[in-house]
Amino acid sequence: MPTISLQHSILERIQRINNFAHRGDIWPDFLPEIGCPVEDCSEDEIEIEVFPDRPDLLSHETMARAARSFLGAHQTVSDVEVESSGIRVEVDSSLENVRPIILAAVVRGVDTGSNDSEKDAFIQSLMDHQEKLHLTLGRKRSLSSIGVHDLSKIEPPFRYETVDGGYSFVPLASENEMSIAEVLSGHPKGIEYAHLMDHMERFPIILDSNGDILSFPPIINGDHTTVNQGTNDFFIDVTGTDYRACEACLLLVCLSLSELGGKVESVEITGWDGSVSTTPNFESKTHRVPGNLVEGILGVKLGESEISESIARMGGELIETRTVTDGSERAERWADCVVGEMEHIVSMPRWRSDIMHPVDIIEDIAIGFGYGNLPRKMSSVHIDAVPLKSSQINRRIRASFRAVGLQETQSLTLSNKKDQFEAMRWKENGAPSIISNPITVDHTMMRQFILPSLLRLLSSNRHHELPQRVYELGEVVHNSQNRTRASWACAEVGSGFASAKGISQALIRDMGGDLEEVEYLPMNEGEGPWITGRGARVIVGGEEVGQFGELDPEVSNEFGLKSPIHGGEFDVERLARIIPDPVL
Repeated sequence: MPTISLQHSILERIQRINNFAHRGDIWPDFLPEIGCPVEDCSEDEIEIEVFPDRPDLLSHETMARAARSFLGAHQTVSDVEVESSGIRVEVDSSLENVRPIILAAVVRGVDTGSNDSEKDAFIQSLMDHQEKLHLTLGRKRSLSSIGVHDLSKIEPPFRYETVDGGYSFVPLASENEMSIAEVLSGHPKGIEYAHLMDHMERFPIILDSNGDILSFPPIINGDHTTVNQGTNDFFIDVTGTDYRACEACLLLVCLSLSELGGKVESVEITGWDGSVSTTPNFESKTHRVPGNLVEGILGVKLGESEISESIARMGGELIETRTVTDGSERAERWADCVVGEMEHIVSMPRWRSDIMHPVDIIEDIAIGFGYGNLPRKMSSVHIDAVPLKSSQINRRIRASFRAVGLQETQSLTLSNKKDQFEAMRWKENGAPSIISNPITVDHTMMRQFILPSLLRLLSSNRHHELPQRVYELGEVVHNSQNRTRASWACAEVGSGFASAKGISQALIRDMGGDLEEVEYLPMNEGEGPWITGRGARVIVGGEEVGQFGELDPEVSNEFGLKSPIHGGEFDVERLARIIPDPVL
């Protein structure tokens, strides 16, 4: 989860932010109360964890504004005034199926600091804010990406269009021109986000009236628009595929800059379909919250003044409490406003993109009121639990494996092709799910078999005494679909194929199968990890439900194992489908 470190210089900047608002010294003691734990605190630094459901707290400036609201020093939902910049952005129709959404704004006169140290701190803070928004709201730039440019270095109006992979420009932090294709294959940011451009023949760019590239979204900006210590006027563009995420990103960047004295100006956007809009829009959003829902969830009946004060602390405003006249005749859904009952009309800032349901407003009421002030009482809702069919099956499988002396383990669902297929001599079971940005070479795909994970576990414990008998009941992924499999592996001397067959028979018996109807067919040479003649397929009802046998020493050596090993693996869902549940 995103973490914000507030160094001493940054704390001084927050004080300067609050001075812009004429609010004096606002210290962030409110953070633990709204669910942002202080991870570490010293004389020079406070480290705060901000949860992804509050993207409005991801910059020092927006955090300072939230602090003022929470401590009663800021009474308006949104006081950001927007004037027209006279700047236009024309969107080409070719963007419809590429990256169709673009929003933009201008912010002038931002006070970035009085010395080089403060200006550098501002630039770093701005970059950090962008990346945190990319990670959270933007879902790693897939839904939205932000470009911040020095307005003095670009010439409006702007065009948003597509070009082919041979189009060249000088990307950020580079001295030489690179083509779009070269950026995607050779620039660090291009390599990191090239997967977002997969299967595209034309690529989105933003140009000014001189034909210079501002941005190649969502990859990288042009080098000539770089923000530096002398930048006070900014042009912000946000492009993406999800309007809600794009709007929230634009509003939060503008809000952050306005907290430093910047004046926000709007930009006219002519969309790919010819529609005309003006951004940014700071008008607050209105939400209807049933009064009974507030009382039902919080367990306390709050008065109008208490709700008003609680919402104000969270940056919103209670507009009125009234009797419902235009709602449902009866409550068909949980949060329906029913005619004749009471409801609260609440206004919240538009940048609070985390508010999507009346329950989100009630959570804010609870935070503003104080969790410690809520009564301690048991839930009045009683629901009888009904076990899932899969839980019954899993319970019997675990009981069967424990009965034969196996110890349960739980390993990662991540693996790699070498362990899954090459070392085990198994073929791919459907299309494998490959990780696009793996952290290590050992974790490049979602596993299709569990037995390789158990062999890695035994390998990590090979210096401990034998016997080692383990099993796992877990998830695998075939053709991007989760499936459940059960596997065991035993490193021990004096047992082999017969022991493996005994465990498989016990499993089928405990699942409710008739052992007289089970067939065991020999494996072909080199098919699977088994020694030739000591591996078998298990056939029930004409279908293969699993395999077992003694591991070939060549396979064991691939995992660094020297001791004799037997094991097996079964498809749980296939077993459950073929064998009737004896309990039902």
